[in-house]
Amino acid sequence: MGGIAAGIAGGVASGGLRRLASGQRPGMADLLLTPANALRLTDGLSQMRGAALKMGQMLSMDTGVVLSPELTAILARLRDDARHMPPKQLQGALNTQWGEGWRKRFAAFDVRPFAAASIGQVHRATTHDGRDLAIKVQYPGVRASIDSDLDNIAGLMRLPGLLPRGMDIAPLLAAAKQQLHEEADYSAEAAHLRRFGDLLAGSEAFMVPQVQADFSTDAVLAMTYITADPIDVLVDAPQDIRDRAARDLINLVLRELFTFGAMQTDPNLANYRVDRETGRIVLLDFGAVRGINPAQQATFRNLMNAGLDDDSEAIRQAMLDIGYFGTATPPQHQDLIKAMFDTAMVPLRQDAPFDFGTTDLLERLRDMGMVIGNDRDLMHVPPAETLFLHRKIGGMYLLATKLRARVNLRALLDTYRTGPQNDDI
Repeated sequence: MGGIAAGIAGGVASGGLRRLASGQRPGMADLLLTPANALRLTDGLSQMRGAALKMGQMLSMDTGVVLSPELTAILARLRDDARHMPPKQLQGALNTQWGEGWRKRFAAFDVRPFAAASIGQVHRATTHDGRDLAIKVQYPGVRASIDSDLDNIAGLMRLPGLLPRGMDIAPLLAAAKQQLHEEADYSAEAAHLRRFGDLLAGSEAFMVPQVQADFSTDAVLAMTYITADPIDVLVDAPQDIRDRAARDLINLVLRELFTFGAMQTDPNLANYRVDRETGRIVLLDFGAVRGINPAQQATFRNLMNAGLDDDSEAIRQAMLDIGYFGTATPPQHQDLIKAMFDTAMVPLRQDAPFDFGTTDLLERLRDMGMVIGNDRDLMHVPPAETLFLHRKIGGMYLLATKLRARVNLRALLDTYRTGPQNDDI
């Protein structure tokens, strides 16, 4: 991290001298957000793995409401960039977890990972009793470095021009640390995986891997391997298949929010695959599960109902209760945020299929978010729980857009207006 900061500082100094020599008076934000400094930041974070990379990936989902558009664009490079462990490091990590001689427990173990992310990488293995497994192995030292990594990221975010002056990001930072510590606990993820397996048992739409307890620890998660294709294969599927996939996934988000009381908040497309035999969507990676208590469910149901009814005062009160803005937020800023919400509600109010493939709503919402994000006097940061939830909702919108799906959103939401539902999915 020191190397990243030093490189950025050097770039700022040399860039500033060049601009002064040409008669310009550059601002600090202009000097910080050069292409060269963007490359230094993203390349450095991607090599660090762990919490630094994960935080960058989480922040890259921001739409300009909290972070500057420039910083959001820089961090977007991190979503698909992760470096895996070399075989010798993998051997040491598994020796620590399973003891030496662990290879004898397998008929086959591929040391080349078929997936790598910010906190761990995944290997395929076959046991002597014929089980085909996916084994997620955590990078050594990740858990111990979470707090210091995020403190360093926060230091970079506080460089002049990247955040509004005086904005308090401490609550968001604390929530991110808690989330990452939970994601680094593979025993907790195994429990979430079992819970969602029970909740979705018998589902015709979804399936989840089964935990293999005899190979799982707090730093290794062993699951059944499911032969499945990336969800991108549905992009060229018939319209009805694309519509059903998007509808099922959106309905799942609503069930997580209003029925399950728990939501998997990571919308990375790699977490969704399609089972080759049944066509069901395979759900992966349950490290980022957030609990949703009854009070939170009630406030979001109030907002949904007020939005569907187009009740302006009820919408404003529900947004205040949730924390989209505070009582001290200036009226003009409240109006900007409420206008963005009203725009997003238009397709949810129509009692007809919404065509994700032809609408320009995403671009309009992005532009409105940019206006809000560029207003550097806006100091309010929504609660972390709300941001996690919106990250998932935004990811589902992007996926439905990718699938060019047509979904009657009003019909889905109407099902959840009065309380918990037990509809089958």
